[in-house]
Amino acid sequence: MTTRARQFDGAIGASIKGFDLTHAGEPCDLESLREAVEQRMTQLLLESGDQADLLAAAMRAGALSAGKRMRPLLVMLVARDLGCTSPALVDVACAVEMVHAASLILDDMPCMDNARLRRGRPAIHVQYGEDVAILASVALLSRAFGVLATAGDIPPVTRARLVARLSETVGTQGLARGQYQDLHGGARTLDAIATTNELKTGVLLGVAVDMAAIIAQADERVATSLRAFALAAGHAFQIRDDFLDLPGTESGKDTGKDQGKSTLLASLGFEEAQRRLARYLDDAQQHLEDALGPQGGTHLFVGGLFAKGRARLRVPLDAARREALVN
Repeated sequence: MTTRARQFDGAIGASIKGFDLTHAGEPCDLESLREAVEQRMTQLLLESGDQADLLAAAMRAGALSAGKRMRPLLVMLVARDLGCTSPALVDVACAVEMVHAASLILDDMPCMDNARLRRGRPAIHVQYGEDVAILASVALLSRAFGVLATAGDIPPVTRARLVARLSETVGTQGLARGQYQDLHGGARTLDAIATTNELKTGVLLGVAVDMAAIIAQADERVATSLRAFALAAGHAFQIRDDFLDLPGTESGKDTGKDQGKSTLLASLGFEEAQRRLARYLDDAQQHLEDALGPQGGTHLFVGGLFAKGRARLRVPLDAARREALVN
């Protein structure tokens, strides 16, 4: 019997670049949406300072470096699938991506994960120094809230809801708490590991779909299904990242940073972690279908992301990586 997870990622293939998505019968190229995000992010960050300004340069390096743009694209695709085509969508999407970029800068700091490589390039603190990196992260967070607060074509009450939702994501209910637990959790139960993963990975996916639902004025049933999708997808991506952290894996960032930490991969082992990943993919697809139906741009986009992740995990572990896993 073919599982939903296999249907979900197998039908899409390894790449969706240039795939024509549709909304209300009109073609929508995924790369056009991505380019809209890139251009608007560049415009918004040019206002932060000139090229000679190291702080502004660090902000741009952190936010405009190569990336999948998964979270801003989720904002735009989910909202479009819900029938919203507001021109303010791109600003909402950029605000989410700025928060994501700020979190990565802080995650890489020596006092946090002590990573020197991000997306195939030196981490921001390596390029610009720790002091500039911290300030750039704070400035990106500030810019994100400013962009939301001044976004046009959004009723004031909706803007207030968007700002409040994003603030929850950053603070002690979200990213800050997740990073703290990751650093100070020590030996943890599977439930505690899952909670940390939700706060570190799931919350940014959750805010992406929540903000799409808010701006599209979706009903609570749809919003609840979207949150459940984001939760399951966040767990799936975190398990994938656990695999990609193993030494010898080419991921564009430092590997081996999770050695000594309590992770699902370390706790469950390779085979059970793969089974757990498949279950999360299955759950994610079901919740997405409950919210948006079986068709649409979001379904195709997320299916492509999962297809790429699963393809990477089919490579057998060599002896060194198996030893790193058990140690």
